[in-house]
Amino acid sequence: MLPLVAPISQSMRRFALTAGVLVALALPAGAQASELIARDARDVTLQVNARGQALVGYRAKGKRWSVLAWGAINARHPTPGQPQVAFRVDYSGGWGTYRKTLSVGFVNTCRKYAGPPLAWFVTGCTAPDGSHWALQAWQRGLPNLGLDPWQPVQASWELRLSHWTGEAPKLEIWTNWAYSKRFDHLFGRLTWLGQPVYGFAASSKGAPADGFGRNIYLDTYNSAYGPGWKRENSFLSHTGTGVFCYGFYPHDPYPGYPAVGRRPEGKGERYRATVVGPGVLPDVMWEAPGPGPYDQARDQQLVEAQRSLYGSDRLCKPV
Repeated sequence: MLPLVAPISQSMRRFALTAGVLVALALPAGAQASELIARDARDVTLQVNARGQALVGYRAKGKRWSVLAWGAINARHPTPGQPQVAFRVDYSGGWGTYRKTLSVGFVNTCRKYAGPPLAWFVTGCTAPDGSHWALQAWQRGLPNLGLDPWQPVQASWELRLSHWTGEAPKLEIWTNWAYSKRFDHLFGRLTWLGQPVYGFAASSKGAPADGFGRNIYLDTYNSAYGPGWKRENSFLSHTGTGVFCYGFYPHDPYPGYPAVGRRPEGKGERYRATVVGPGVLPDVMWEAPGPGPYDQARDQQLVEAQRSLYGSDRLCKPV
């Protein structure tokens, strides 16, 4: 076990990174978990009937929409050759399934939400069987390296639906330093029910290529990019372990990005990270202050913590 109680600000010795396998240079493709229902939705409602069908209502693009979703709960742990669980979704509000819209006469049996606190929470409810439903909205597609969006989809707020019982996924992160104690750095792991969350394939740009892979979306607050929260980067949890590491270093813009010159290190006052839950589990977020001035005693403590966390993972390794 790690000799630390909670994923709060920490420090460490120099850290060896394999940056090429950590950084996602482009937006991950598709909605792979907590189902992407809409973008920039307003006036959102959620109802669930006795058959376990969720009816999501919202306003977008100047009109009212109804979306029916059903047939999935929780997640499947990473399993080669098996699909991840996913909702069946009828974006016509039931017409494509039943040849009638269900928004009129839909009997909601879901009660007040009694699940765990969730980041980016819009609305939710708890069904009579004890399972939880939730809708969350956040800006998953922001450009990396603190750049302002130059395409509308990059700035959109994704409305995502989840359905689960028991524990939510766990995103644990510790902050520290790397390379001559100069750069802020973080390391952590993504798990669900004590087992790592990861995928088996990814594109050359770090986008998950199966239903199991997960990117961690990292934001920095009051940094060289400007005031407020800015997207620093996104990177994969590692296959087989669910661990990850990331250093705040200067970067050249990625292919396809505007030609804005070399980007400064994104060191900030605070950091936060959000990840899409596996299967149809909810999305989870971590936030903490930066590590602050170097602390040799804390640094020494975290060396052993990192070794315990990484185990056989060779992509993140203290030196």
